[in-house]
Amino acid sequence: MVVTVPSPAAVRQAAIVVSLEGAAGVVAAVWYVVSGLLGTREPGMNLFGTAGWFVVMGSAVLAAGWALWTGRQWGRGLAVFAQLILLGVAWYVGVGSGQWVPGVALALVVSAVLALLFSPSALQWATGQDSPDASADNSGPDTR
Repeated sequence: MVVTVPSPAAVRQAAIVVSLEGAAGVVAAVWYVVSGLLGTREPGMNLFGTAGWFVVMGSAVLAAGWALWTGRQWGRGLAVFAQLILLGVAWYVGVGSGQWVPGVALALVVSAVLALLFSPSALQWATGQDSPDASADNSGPDTR
């Protein structure tokens, strides 16, 4: 039996941003498909392959946002992983490409989401301490 415990406000706030990140990935995929169909050429870039990558990653991040919003703890791991990847993207944009404003803006958003996902209420929720089954009186095996 899967226990779904309502997520705290911090997790729901993170869910909104994570969902927007996932939606942005799906929109990027559509953009690449449309560009490919219109015949846009970029040397060394496969627009349809890039679109496929964005569909897979954007959909996974969007699913993580939905999972966080609906109280499913599995979404937290995907969301944290996505934020760590985006932190690297922020570094590349800011330092590697010299575009400091978007790089710093992305780093601030990612840092805020990570702070929400690692807040005390989010950690308590993620470890199942809010669950009615997570009591010291229950000495049996954990069946969550």
